[in-house]
Formats: sequence, C-alpha cells, structure tokens
Amino acid sequence: DDLVLLAIIGIKDPCRPGVRDAVRLCQNAGVKVRMVTGDNPQTAKAIALECGILNSEEDAVEPNVIEGRVFREYTDPEREEIAEKISVMGRSSPNDKLLLVQALKRRGHVVAVTGDGTNDAPALHEADIGLSMGIQGTEVAKESSDIIILDDNFASVVKVVRWGRSVYANIQKFIQFQLTVNVAALIINVVSAMSSGEVPLNAVQLLWVNLIMDTLGALALATEPPTDHLMNRSPVGRREPLITNIMWRNLLIQAAYQVTVLLVLNFRGESLLGLEHETPQHAIEVKNTLIFNAFVLCQIFNEFNARKPDEINIFKGISKNHLFIGIIGITLVLQVIIVEFVGKFTSTVKLNWKQWLISVIIGFIGWPLAALAKLIPVPQTPLHKFFTKMCNRRAKSSKSSVEVTNNSQHKQRPA
Repeated sequence: DDLVLLAIIGIKDPCRPGVRDAVRLCQNAGVKVRMVTGDNPQTAKAIALECGILNSEEDAVEPNVIEGRVFREYTDPEREEIAEKISVMGRSSPNDKLLLVQALKRRGHVVAVTGDGTNDAPALHEADIGLSMGIQGTEVAKESSDIIILDDNFASVVKVVRWGRSVYANIQKFIQFQLTVNVAALIINVVSAMSSGEVPLNAVQLLWVNLIMDTLGALALATEPPTDHLMNRSPVGRREPLITNIMWRNLLIQAAYQVTVLLVLNFRGESLLGLEHETPQHAIEVKNTLIFNAFVLCQIFNEFNARKPDEINIFKGISKNHLFIGIIGITLVLQVIIVEFVGKFTSTVKLNWKQWLISVIIGFIGWPLAALAKLIPVPQTPLHKFFTKMCNRRAKSSKSSVEVTNNSQHKQRPA
C-alpha cells in the first residue's frame, strides 16, 4: 500500500560483438546455426533476430521457433522431420538438446554442439563435434567435448570451420598435383619402354621428380593459408570422395597434355629439335635431357595450377605465401644445377638457351590450358555414383526387356 511506481528496469544480456558476422559466415558456408536455450521462446526469438539466426519476424513462427515441450512430444519420425526446420528452441531441457542432436544425426547431418554446463554433457558427447567453453564451462562439459573454446566466443567456431576446410582443401591440392606427376611419368615410361625398349626418364631422374612431388610439393601446397573462398563452398558430406570431379578434370587434362608433348619429343625429338647432324648417341642424350627438363618444369608450372583447383586466377594471394615462392625458387635452382653441372650423376647433358626456352614454353602452356579447362563444366554427382546409376539403369532395362520377351513367348504358346 501507498507505494509509488518510480521506474521499470529491463536488464539485457547483449550478444557479443562479432556474433552476427560469425553467424552470417556460417550460413554462407552452408552451416545452419540453431539456438537451443532454456529461456522463454519470446526472449530466444528476440536474441535470434538480433544475432541473425532468424532473418525476420516472418521466420519466427513454428516450426522455426518451437518449445522443448512440444518437440519432445513428437514421435521419432516426426521429430526427425521437424528437426530439419528448427532454428530456435526455447524452454528446452537438456534431454531436448540430446533428442535434437540424435534426430539430426539420423537424418545424416554432421552435428556440432556448443555448451558450458553439466547438463550439456550428454549432447556434447553425442554430437559429432562437441565444443565446450574454456572459461565458463564446467569440467564435466570439457571432459565430454572434443574441442575447448578458450575465449568462450562463438566467432572462434568460424575459425575452426575455416581452418578445417583449409586443411582438407590443401590435402586435395597435393593429391591432384601428386597424381598428375605419377600418371604422366608412368605413361611416358611405359609407352616408351613398350615401343622402343628404352625409357626417357631414368631411375635417378624419377627419384628427383618424386622428391619434388612428395617433399617440396607437399610443403608448398599443404601450407596454403585459409581463404575467404573456402567459406563460400558447401560442406562436404560424410561419404563424399576425396578426389572430386573438378580434380579429375584438372588432373586428366594436365596429364594428357604432358604425356602427348613428351611422347612426341621422345619419338620425333631428333627431327623437331634439329639434332640430325649430331651423333646418334649425343642426339638421344640431348633429347632425353630435354624431356626430363620439360617434365620437371611442367610440374613446377602445374604447382601453381594446383593452388586453385576451381579458380581461374591461380596467382591470387600468392604474395602472402612466402614458403610457396621460396620452394618454387629452390626447385628451379636445383633443376638448373642438376642439368648443367651434375650431368654425370643424372645422365643428362648441358642444354643451350634455345632448348631451355623450349622447356619453359612447354611448361608455360600448362597455365592457359588449366584456365581453359576450368571453363569446362563437370557433373555435380561424383563419378562412382554416376557410373553406379548408369549400371543400375542398364540392369533395369535389360531386366525389363527379358520380361517382355518372356511374356511374348508365353502368349504364343497354345492353350
């Protein structure tokens, strides 16, 4: 009684700076961000609108926004169906969070869960990737998680995604580069050995090529820093092949070019290089040295192509990767030393400036060829799935034709 209202004070727990940008980056990367909280659904909806999980009031309706009580009353099939659409879950219990994780995993999703409380431990343990908070998180939550975020900032999740994709992309770059070298070297030596009984690339030369491919190539390509382009890709599925259709396209075109040019040099090198006036032995040595030199330079130029398997501009960001530039420089210097100064060890002879120019031109053509190759569209379906579908279609068509034949024979029989 006899009280006078002076003020109504509302206390707000604001979003951290940068959370909205982090949510937007996740969404652009194909990662759907969901909020599961014990707060009132109206409070959760307001926070979700503020940080970008919900785009507008029109999105803030069921089933995008749901209460934990409603969610847990669904049957398992219904829960799986509704889990795809949920963006915000309010008034949820720890068990609701666990049910949501299980429903999403049954739908084939890769699920990451963040949490800091003891009640979050079941969901953190059940998720594919559990991320606990290093400052506010309890010991139980940390023990149940796979990754501990030391600064308790959601923006750090974006860094995890960014670096994870960078490591995966760098492995793919190295595999594309490695397979191109292997395929080209194998075909050149096998075809030459079967046709003439001699190989243009001897054991020592192949050892040097493998050193470029395995050691220096891995250092150059596996240390590429993450780029913004990685965050605009769709996530890679659990069962997606490591070698994509784009990699197959780049690999086959580069290998076919190298094999074609070097085999032409192997069989017609003396006449094309004007070595008819030389002694037969010296002409063969010059030809084989040029093939070896051109093959190594092709790999050096192709190393630039491997940096950007799906981008035409292969020089983007190259100035920031000093290790890549240094390795390319070291490889070039060592190649010059091998050809010009240690020919007795590698069975090579010195080349004149015209022959060096020919080798450089052969390698350089790989750049415009790679740019043209990237304009060729590739199917989205992985090759093994495409061939499986084709085989299934043929099997079905042959089965149906057999059934039609059997039916026609059955009709022709007398009663």
